Amino acid sequence: MLAKEIPDPFDNNNWIFEIKWDGYRTIAQKENDTVNLFSRNGNSFNNTYPIVVNELKKLDFNAIVDGEIVVLDENGHPNFQYLQHYSENQFRPIQFQIFDLLESEGKSLLNKPLTERKKMLGELIPESDVIKYCDHIEGNGIEFFHVAETSDLEGIMGKKANSKYLPGKRTGDWVKIKNHKSIEAIIVGYTAPAGSRKYFGALVLAEKSGDGFRYIGHTGTGFSDALLKEVYDLLQPIKTKTSPFNKKIKTNAPVTWVKPEFVCEIKFTEITKEGILRHPVFLRIRNDKKVDEINLSENELSPQKKNFTKVPKKSVSKDEKKIFTFGKNKVEITHPDKIYFPEKKITKGDIADYYQSMAKYILPYLKGRPESLLRHPNGINAKAFFQKDAGEQAPSFVNSKAIFSESVNKNIDYIICDNAATMAYMNNLGCIEMNPWHSTVEDLDHPDYFMIDIDPSDKNTFDQVIEVALAVKEVMDKAGGNCYCKTSGATGLHVYIPAAKKYTYDQVKDFANLICMLVNKMLPKFTTLERNLKKRGNKHIYLDYLQNRRGQTLACAYSARPKPVATVSTPLEWNEVKKGLSPLQFDIHNIKSRVEEKGDLFANVLRKGIDMDTCLKNLS
Repeated sequence: MLAKEIPDPFDNNNWIFEIKWDGYRTIAQKENDTVNLFSRNGNSFNNTYPIVVNELKKLDFNAIVDGEIVVLDENGHPNFQYLQHYSENQFRPIQFQIFDLLESEGKSLLNKPLTERKKMLGELIPESDVIKYCDHIEGNGIEFFHVAETSDLEGIMGKKANSKYLPGKRTGDWVKIKNHKSIEAIIVGYTAPAGSRKYFGALVLAEKSGDGFRYIGHTGTGFSDALLKEVYDLLQPIKTKTSPFNKKIKTNAPVTWVKPEFVCEIKFTEITKEGILRHPVFLRIRNDKKVDEINLSENELSPQKKNFTKVPKKSVSKDEKKIFTFGKNKVEITHPDKIYFPEKKITKGDIADYYQSMAKYILPYLKGRPESLLRHPNGINAKAFFQKDAGEQAPSFVNSKAIFSESVNKNIDYIICDNAATMAYMNNLGCIEMNPWHSTVEDLDHPDYFMIDIDPSDKNTFDQVIEVALAVKEVMDKAGGNCYCKTSGATGLHVYIPAAKKYTYDQVKDFANLICMLVNKMLPKFTTLERNLKKRGNKHIYLDYLQNRRGQTLACAYSARPKPVATVSTPLEWNEVKKGLSPLQFDIHNIKSRVEEKGDLFANVLRKGIDMDTCLKNLS
C-alpha cells in the first residue's frame, strides 16, 4: 500500500502517525522455516540482508508483514547510503522496522482496521536488536512532525486509524509528510565535467509525460568523488546518442544521453511554475523505484496540483513563528518557543533576538569570513553537529564562498555572514554561537589577528586562567605589541593580537608558539604546551597556539555560547582581568547595556597590526 505526499502536518484524532523511515520498503513472508524478503518491485532482499532473514526465522509464528529495513549511523539515525552499500557497512546496526501485519497463520488481515492489525502485530513481535515493532502516536501529527524535524528524520507517515490495507494502491488513507522536500526523478543524461571535477558535471533529470519524457532540471550538487565515480560507472553501459526530449534543453556543458533506466532521489527547495526543480541536490540512486512511477504531475508537491487531499490540516499559530524583516528579505524563526537552555528557560527565539539586538557590534567580526556552523537544533543538552556547506536551501541573501578543503579533498561552500539577515538564518538553523575564520575572503591566507587560547583542565581555577592571561600581556608588553582579552564564554580566556593581514598563518602560528613558550617558562607549575589531554593531565592549563591555522574557528566577540546560563564571549578591559573575574558575569541579558556603556572594547583587534620584526627584536 502506498501513500500520497502532502506538504503540511495536521492533527486528527481519527489518524495515527509513525516515523517515516529512510530505508528500503520491504514485505517479509515467513512460513515455518522459510523466510522471503521482497522489495517494492518484487526483488529478493534475502541475499542482501541475511541477518534480517535469520532473525525472522527465530519467530514462532507464520505471517506476512510490511516494514522498512534501515541501517543506522553513529548518531542512531537511518542512513540510506549505508543501507545501499550494506556489504561495506555490515558492522553498522541494521533494523527491520515492522509497521503492518497483512496475514497471520494463513489468514488475511487486509480488511481489518489498521489499529487492529497493529495491535495484533505488537502482541506477536518479540523485539530484538534487529526486529522492531514500529510504534505510533494518535492524533497529534503537528507536534510529532516537529519532533521528527528537530531530530532531522526524513518525516512522518499519517494513516487513517480504520484504514484497510490496499496492496499497490495510493490513496488518501495513507499520507507522507517529509521534513525535506524530495522526489524521485529519472536520469536521462549527464553533462561534461569542468575544471578539476572528474566523471561528469551534472545529471540531467526527467519525469514521465505520456509516452515521452519532460525535462525537470539538472543537478551537480550532492556528490563526493566516490559517488561521482559510482554513478558514472552505473551509466556507462546505457549510453545512447538520442535525447529523450522532443525539444532542445539548455545546459551549461555538452550532454551524454543515457537510456531512462535509473531513478534517483532529489532534494529541492521548490518546483517552479514551469515544473523545474529549484536548487536540486542529489541524494541517492533508488533501485527500488521504477521509471514508470516517476510523474511529477501526480506528485502532490507539483505547482499544478491543487486540492489533492481532503485531509484536515491545522495551521501554525502566529506565536509558533517569529519573523524578522530586512528590507525585501524576511527570515522566519521556526519554533521560537523551543527551550534551548533548560536551566534559564531561554528559547530559540531569545537567541535570535539577542543577535539582532547586537548585530551592529557582532557583524564587524563576521563580515567576509567563512563560517563553521555549530548547530544545536534541540538545545544545549541535545547532540550538536558541525555544518560547513551552505547547502542548496540557503536563501539568495546568504553569501557563500567555495573553498577547497584538503581534509575532505573537495570544495566546501562556506556561508559568509555579511548581514543581519544571514545571522538570523543561521540562528534558525540552530546556531547558538558564531565561529568565523580569522581571515576574510579578500585574502584567505593572511589572518586579521591571531590568539592564545587559554584552555584550563578540570583541576585549574579561573584565578589561574587570569594569571596566565596577565602573563601573556606581560610578554606582549615587553614585545611592544598590543593585545586584547575576552572571555571564552566557557572556562577559559582568549588573548587576541592584531595582525592586519600582514603575515601568513604559519608566521602568526609560530609567533604564538613563541609567546606560549615564554609564558610556560614563567608559569611552569600549571601551564603546558602539551596538546594531548592524557599526557598533560588534569592539573595544567593548555596554552593553545594551534588555533592559528587556516580554517580554524573560534567563537567571536559577543558570541553567545551553548552553556547553561547562555554566557557570552565578552571583550574585557585589562583592569578587569583580575582575581574575582568570572565568565558567568556576562550573558545574553546584560551584554548590550555593557557595550552601550563601554563601547566595543575589541575594535582595535581589526585595526593596526603589530610589527612582528620589532616584537621579536624586543623579546630577544
